[in-house]
Amino acid sequence: MRLLLDTHIALWAIADHPSLSAKARMLIDDPDNQVVISAATVWEIAIKHALARGRPNDMPISGQEALGYFRDAGFEMLDISPAHVAAVETLAPLHADPFDRMLVAQAMTVPLRLLTHDPRVAAYSDSIIAV
Repeated sequence: MRLLLDTHIALWAIADHPSLSAKARMLIDDPDNQVVISAATVWEIAIKHALARGRPNDMPISGQEALGYFRDAGFEMLDISPAHVAAVETLAPLHADPFDRMLVAQAMTVPLRLLTHDPRVAAYSDSIIAV
């Protein structure tokens, strides 16, 4: 199975964070699954890191650092294509976050199974895995 990780799941996976559920960890660690990270995730991390300015709950790593960690973990990188961008406009207005909407559009277009902890994202399709 090809798994697209949402940003929280991706960060928790590379940090071995306790917020990563056992189900998510099992799916990510399964050698039969291919783990994919969207350019949208790296973009979101880079923006949040650049805007953080030392406040609580800031993005602790840069986009460049995250990219290195994702590559070191053996995750495949997925570019954003014009077809992915156009698919965003077909999505119901269940979620306003543009990065999450891009991940849903990519998952539905490629297709991939999106792993998310966000129930609003999971509501888009039964092919999205809530963990």
